[in-house]
Amino acid sequence: MMKADISSSRSFMTLQTNEGSFRFHAIWLRDNALDENARDPRNGQRLITLQDIPKDIRLDSVIIEDNEILCTFSPENKIIRYSIKWLLNHTYDNQKNSDRIRLESESILWDKELQKEIPKCNISELESNSISLQKWLFDIHRYGFAKVNGMSGIPDEIFRIVDLFGYVRETNYGRHFEVRTEVNPVNLAYTRLALQAHTDNPYRDPVPTLQILSCVENSTEGGESMVVDGYKIAMDIYSEDPEGFSCLAKFPARFSYDGSKEVSLKAKKPMIELSPDNELRCIRFNSRSTAPLVDVPFNFMEKYYEAYRRFAELVDITQNQVAFKLKPGEAFIVDNTRVLHSRKGYSGSGKRWLQGCYADKDSLLSKLRSLENLNVG
Repeated sequence: MMKADISSSRSFMTLQTNEGSFRFHAIWLRDNALDENARDPRNGQRLITLQDIPKDIRLDSVIIEDNEILCTFSPENKIIRYSIKWLLNHTYDNQKNSDRIRLESESILWDKELQKEIPKCNISELESNSISLQKWLFDIHRYGFAKVNGMSGIPDEIFRIVDLFGYVRETNYGRHFEVRTEVNPVNLAYTRLALQAHTDNPYRDPVPTLQILSCVENSTEGGESMVVDGYKIAMDIYSEDPEGFSCLAKFPARFSYDGSKEVSLKAKKPMIELSPDNELRCIRFNSRSTAPLVDVPFNFMEKYYEAYRRFAELVDITQNQVAFKLKPGEAFIVDNTRVLHSRKGYSGSGKRWLQGCYADKDSLLSKLRSLENLNVG
């Protein structure tokens, strides 16, 4: 049994454990009741609304019984049980200073050193072993990037990867797209030119949150793929130049793509997006798709460009890049809200044929959490 002490006033209770002291308001506790009258036992969705709870809800008493706390509420005279473990997993007291820029707790920043141990797994292993799939998904969650190998190198195998966790997000490029040289390309990705590391489709709102690239053929000289941790670049700028970081996070950039007469995509979003509590949420960096910056005040424009240039410099530094040449049957997946990807230019001899598609990160995280629940213990 966990050692715990409890006390309460009418409006909140205090839970004291070896992990610290945490307060919970009566209204919060009642709103988060876990009994079958408040939550559907099959899916956990609420069966009541806030209007079903009295405005003058109060705690009459709190009692510890084994590893649970029994709360009696008035004026309902209703007793509801809460697991101490559940309460400790949902504390909101003693929040850390929200002015500090922070990462999601499981995110790990990386640079070129990750090349020594790139997260990867064989496709057959991922399809047959839930533990391996869980680890691979968690690697994507914490690094924003992972590889897949062991495929046969035939077209359309890319969908085997998406089927591991979710569904394809179709765009104007189709359900998937071919990355190979074209005579009149609608996108610079379909040329032999080197591409600066970038996030894809910043001109969409919302952006595709996952991108997958799978190799069918690659016999060229050059054409290596590269990935860069955009979160690390953002945090480096925050350490070097907080004012410049603030400009990139505060003022929106404009992104634009007009690929054909049927397509005209525009978005107005910051290059560095933060949540309301200053957690890094999204990086949008794509020099090819940046439209004129007209939302930065005159007095901040030079500082904005200084920070923008520094971001680009850090992206181009070899120390921040993980590089690899995909072979037929290999693929990689990136969190497109975090990890920038690119390729080196390649020669006229040989062929380079990759297939790409987009998917949604919420499906990946849902699959990860379900596997964690299944494989717990």
